[in-house]
Amino acid sequence: MALHQASGRWRLGLALALVTAACWSTLPVALKVMLAELDPYTLTWVRFVIAGGVMLAWLAARAGLGGFATLDRKRWALLALAGVLLIGNYVFYLLGVQHSTPGNAQLLIQMAPLLMAVGGIVVFRERYRPGQWLGLAVIVAGLWLFFRDQSGHSSAGGHEYALGSMMVVMAAVVWAGYALIQKQLLVRLSSPAIMLFIYLLASLLLLPLAHPAALLRLDGLGYALLAFCALNTLVAYGAFAEALVHWEASRVSTVLALTPLLSLAIISGVHGLSPLSVAAESVGTIGYVGALLVVTGSAMSALLGARKSKVQDSEPLLD
Repeated sequence: MALHQASGRWRLGLALALVTAACWSTLPVALKVMLAELDPYTLTWVRFVIAGGVMLAWLAARAGLGGFATLDRKRWALLALAGVLLIGNYVFYLLGVQHSTPGNAQLLIQMAPLLMAVGGIVVFRERYRPGQWLGLAVIVAGLWLFFRDQSGHSSAGGHEYALGSMMVVMAAVVWAGYALIQKQLLVRLSSPAIMLFIYLLASLLLLPLAHPAALLRLDGLGYALLAFCALNTLVAYGAFAEALVHWEASRVSTVLALTPLLSLAIISGVHGLSPLSVAAESVGTIGYVGALLVVTGSAMSALLGARKSKVQDSEPLLD
């Protein structure tokens, strides 16, 4: 199979990667604020409805709906399973943010691409170099240090914080399963088509649990934040996919490894401007060491796993 070759427009690739990191680092803060107004199921449902509507209009305008006609029964089943797993990811992540903190959720969700990498080795027989295994060990050590620090400093109760952390870990597990299924589905469907089906499926499945009437109680800021939460994923993954067109995947991944630290900085800034909207993250020395280890390990896994040639496979595994 011919491998993708980056366009060489590295400045554009860097800018797009930074857009993705900015989206992912700001999302937990917006979700935490919105959870004071909406329950996790209603918030997730609205995000799927808006994202589904935008994606449907975009694909319809570009005649991108024809791929569904080529699917057999097995692939329809895989598509449905992918949808259920991604719905679980959204809900578990929101519950994790609700019961712990945005910073904790943003750091622990870094387990998702790690689990996906392990799944790629087991399912797709992908190769993992010694340097990448070392990076994985560094990330695990960093996650453990950060969690140990936060469980002692968090304003939330120890049991509640542990519950929230467990929810984020579950979100990472189901996301990894979704990503591996999507990798297989990309043989027949484009990533936007897969996302459209999932958005529409989620809109239907979550409707019985949602309370649309609660939307009427939102003020202008609430509607603005709700729109931001809904469109954040579309912008983030669109920028991510386009960044891979212009820049090597390993270098894009290295930029995205900064997301947890960016998230901590944004939380600190928002708390400074509006102390009542988001609580400050109480991160001690051990916690910062753990966060730095996560970033370092992610960079190691990306850079030490880069191919010696300049050719990179740009097929996105997450969406």
